[in-house]
Amino acid sequence: MSSVDFTVEAQAYTSKGTAAARRMRRTGRVPGIIYGGGNAPQGFSVDHDAFMHKLEHEAFYSHILTLNLDGQQQQVVLRGLQRHPARPRLLHVDFQRINPNEKIHMQVPLHFVGEANAPGVRIGGGLVSHLLSSIDVRCLPRDLPEYIEVDLSNLELNHSVHLSDLKLPAGVEIIALSHGAEHDLPVASVHGRGAETEAAEAAPEAAAAAPAAPAEK
Repeated sequence: MSSVDFTVEAQAYTSKGTAAARRMRRTGRVPGIIYGGGNAPQGFSVDHDAFMHKLEHEAFYSHILTLNLDGQQQQVVLRGLQRHPARPRLLHVDFQRINPNEKIHMQVPLHFVGEANAPGVRIGGGLVSHLLSSIDVRCLPRDLPEYIEVDLSNLELNHSVHLSDLKLPAGVEIIALSHGAEHDLPVASVHGRGAETEAAEAAPEAAAAAPAAPAEK
């Protein structure tokens, strides 16, 4: 179980424009917008430091969150962040309301296990390359996993684990695989030490072919 607090305390606001947003940021709050769910978009603000603390946790990005907006709770997912280009400051946040009966599209991190026991490492003396760090999935909100485990304990030298090899929780599907076999990307591989450069070059290609993470403006 995660120890992260997935409740976000927020205050509604109606002021619009750049000047209003600047004034809000000077008070230590971050403006944001919540949209979707069949309701009109609504502006809100969150405490900057408290929210930045939540963003330190990986699980916060791929979890159903509870937005407590002036006492009214709404289930949301994080859809966008705008950060200051030069300072560790958050400028804006976007949330999307969710419907418990409608599937959502989310990025979920990969957690790699069993590397030390992989025959390609333990016997073949190879090195493991992680080619993807997260994958794009579709599922009902109640089925959304915090992460997907990638078991490398049986991986042989010069072999790879692909998207189709991953064990998914019930009700979860990988978006890329719905587009055909040519999108069955390698997730991790074990290669000989002489192939380090090759693997390093392959990683950006796999990442480029993978779906993009939730946008940061």
